[in-house]
Amino acid sequence: MKKSIELKIGGHRFGLPLPDDADILMNREPPKTVSDKGFASDLDDALPSRFLHGAQVAVVVADKTRLCGYDRYLPLLIDALEKKGALKENITVYIAYGTHSAQSDAECRATYGDVYSRYRFVHHDCTDDTCFADLGATRRGTPVRIRRDIVEADFVITFGAISHHYFAGYGGGRKLIFPGLGQRAAIYRNHGLFLDPHRRALSAGCRSGCLAGNPLAEDLDEIEGYRPADLAIHGILNSQGTVRRLMVGSGVAHFRQACEYHGRNCEIDVDDGYDRVVASCGGYPKDINFIQAHKAVHHAAAFVKDGGALIVFAQCRDGIGSTTFLPWFGMGGWKAAFDRLSDAYQGNGGTALAMMAKTRRIEIFLVTDLPPDVCRRIGVTRLDPGAAVDRVRRYGSSLAVIPNASLLVRRRTWR
Repeated sequence: MKKSIELKIGGHRFGLPLPDDADILMNREPPKTVSDKGFASDLDDALPSRFLHGAQVAVVVADKTRLCGYDRYLPLLIDALEKKGALKENITVYIAYGTHSAQSDAECRATYGDVYSRYRFVHHDCTDDTCFADLGATRRGTPVRIRRDIVEADFVITFGAISHHYFAGYGGGRKLIFPGLGQRAAIYRNHGLFLDPHRRALSAGCRSGCLAGNPLAEDLDEIEGYRPADLAIHGILNSQGTVRRLMVGSGVAHFRQACEYHGRNCEIDVDDGYDRVVASCGGYPKDINFIQAHKAVHHAAAFVKDGGALIVFAQCRDGIGSTTFLPWFGMGGWKAAFDRLSDAYQGNGGTALAMMAKTRRIEIFLVTDLPPDVCRRIGVTRLDPGAAVDRVRRYGSSLAVIPNASLLVRRRTWR
């Protein structure tokens, strides 16, 4: 086995020897077009003049699990706002946690840089029912409940990386306002569209890279209309998580343009699946916990034939990353969990069902810090790196390796 590859796990790299006939599946790296000067110029062109003087300006950013070069580019945005007349005391940065847990001050300083200490940041709490404006409901019955201060702000800017999302199609952009700054019950109602109660299955249209015909994404389209961002900054990242392009604009067409650009770099066609796939999430923070790592597990599983096997390198140094995920695996199986979730969507129930669907179809192994009993509970087998090497060495059937499964998406044949 003369062929080898380095796979990231957490902040480390692991050298994996490969059979000579193994396929290595990689995303295309976007060219670097961003520069401090160019970004500042784009902002100068896009931001309104005069209007910002005395205006309440809201800047919405993602949390530590969805980085977008904030420590470098957020100060440039703040500078551009102040040059256009925005007052420091009228600029508020909102962290769009959605249903995620809040970060510590130390984590925020590491994520957002010096701006965090100099400007007002609001840590969104989806359970604080006193802070929301109730704007109505979508045709699918999702209550539109978004922070009142965002609805009332004079100018709202979203700033985040575009990514694939395994049931919303794409993440970033409009998702920063909702579900990012939404109320928990409303978020769960939207997420519940991931389930098709008539077919008693996961909704066929809810998949990575799909917006049209995706009931959850179409619901987000409708929600966006209640309070769209006045300006959107979409980050395009490479496989190392470095910003390569910042697309400044507004509106649905601009969001879809950014998604299409991201998709061209990260989606590939594979006519036939593989008997065996070895994948890495891409290292920290993509494998900071299992909820984040699941995105890579989900993407990589799409490349595996029915009855095949998947090995994923996912450190999960922060454990599962949710208290609402594991209980679904103690409800008696898929049917019971599906029925419970259909009645009332909660927590990471959709992620749990998606995981169950994969382990019913293929065998999954994790090279991880998660305890063996937790791995068994979610239906996977824990391996140490040496055991993973032994399994790869013994594989005599078709094998593919995906160095960054959090980014790479199979364009066809979804499960």
